[in-house]
Amino acid sequence: MEPPVRLASTGTIIHGVSVGEVLGVSTLADARLIAGESGLSRIVQRLNVMEVPDILAWVKPHELLLTTGYPLRNTPQSLDRLVADLDERGLAALAIKLGRYLDELPDEMVEQADRLGFPLILLPNDVGFDDILNQVLTDILNRQAAVLARAEEAHRALVQVVLAGGGLNEVAAEVAQLLDVSVAAVDGSGRVLATAGPADQVTVLRESISREGPPSTRAGRARSFASVPVLAGGHHHGRIVAYSPSGTIRDSDVGILERAATVAALVVTRQEAVNAVESKYRADFLRDVLTGRAGTAERVTTRARAFGWDLARPVTVLVAELDPDGDERSAQDRLVACWTAAIRRHDPRGAVAGFSHEVVAVVDAALDAARVAKDAASAFADVPPATFSTGTSRPSPGAETLPEAYSQALKAARVGRQLHGPGAVAHFDQLGVYRLLSLVNDTDELHSFVRETLGPLASDDDAENADLRRTLHVLLETNLNVAETARRLHFHYNTLRYRIGKLERLLGNFTDDPHLRLNLTLALHVLRMRGI
Repeated sequence: MEPPVRLASTGTIIHGVSVGEVLGVSTLADARLIAGESGLSRIVQRLNVMEVPDILAWVKPHELLLTTGYPLRNTPQSLDRLVADLDERGLAALAIKLGRYLDELPDEMVEQADRLGFPLILLPNDVGFDDILNQVLTDILNRQAAVLARAEEAHRALVQVVLAGGGLNEVAAEVAQLLDVSVAAVDGSGRVLATAGPADQVTVLRESISREGPPSTRAGRARSFASVPVLAGGHHHGRIVAYSPSGTIRDSDVGILERAATVAALVVTRQEAVNAVESKYRADFLRDVLTGRAGTAERVTTRARAFGWDLARPVTVLVAELDPDGDERSAQDRLVACWTAAIRRHDPRGAVAGFSHEVVAVVDAALDAARVAKDAASAFADVPPATFSTGTSRPSPGAETLPEAYSQALKAARVGRQLHGPGAVAHFDQLGVYRLLSLVNDTDELHSFVRETLGPLASDDDAENADLRRTLHVLLETNLNVAETARRLHFHYNTLRYRIGKLERLLGNFTDDPHLRLNLTLALHVLRMRGI
């Protein structure tokens, strides 16, 4: 047994009949249209009776206004202004009885109605307003019930598609069949995900979407295009767009499109849940590979192939790590999406996964890693202000050496950020002395070396010591060129000579001892790598 049709919970009439259809009811068989024929497609959703002169304060859009002319009997000269006011308020039509209070309608009123396409209907004197109200309202309610029943039927059909495992392609196909239109499902970036309908109509629909959306049409009128958003979890996931070359899409069809958008949201959230689980499996597996816990090379290669990855060839590891001071929670998701898209474009067999604070990619060693990083950064930069630094490893001949390559890429990303600032792209082989320092696993020994070599200058607790360390760094960088150092630091020559003397009392006679200068240079480099 079919469930009973339920009207809108607010009791609001949201569908109606056209003025032309109203003229077809039996009680209005002798009614006559005297002006405004071009407005017969206007929609009637409610009826009202004009009993007072100030009726404008009480009318509502899509009303058919009935009157005997009694309130207008003393001011027939203002009837043309009344038509303009009623049209401005969105009324559907004005139906009037003549002979009792008004003998005829002024020519100006008829001309104004024709100009505006506002129907003026002459009612027969032997028909009561109650009969008109009853019959027209019955037709409106029947139309409302039929539209809602059709929407419920469409909703059940669409839900059945999803319950049967269908995706956006199947949803689009069902809507196209229900409405006899062409349909496209579009994501938030404007990319078409699914289409249905005749090929030539789909082509027109795609062209309209590429022009940033179909043109809008006034509610209540038939249209060629319609578009409704797909919303799920408070997020905008795209839209459902329909096209009818005959321009027959009406508000009731838009209601079915809205049902389709709700079902499409279910499909999207379901797919997101599946993608989240798959992403976790991919990330867990790649993490095990990069930490040497995934088993033999043969096992790694076989499992990687199931994900569409080729790890048996020579590859390079890239690590993209978010720079500090960004909104990490939202930026990490964008970082994964941008890198995934970049890898798919440059190396479809490459592996990519997001970890808690970074994204790791394993790509063909012959690929230009800097170009891939630039591609991902370009997409990521569309939503500032977050940035990321990228590190690239040496080529890895196979799965066995991937843990070492991962360590190299991670160090390159972090050292590159320290040397060049946020957004750096660094290759492990281009780190120079920092590459050697990064390979020292005993960081406590490195920090002990810094304290022994720099003494009080190793700490930032004292502002004067930090300033002296800056002077020492520039001196060593200019190979003890006092004049150049003074110029860079904006010091007077004698001030710099005084500082050099103070540095030598703290650190030793480094101006004459090349070995001490080497130790000081290395200590400053280690200090610069603090936190890596």
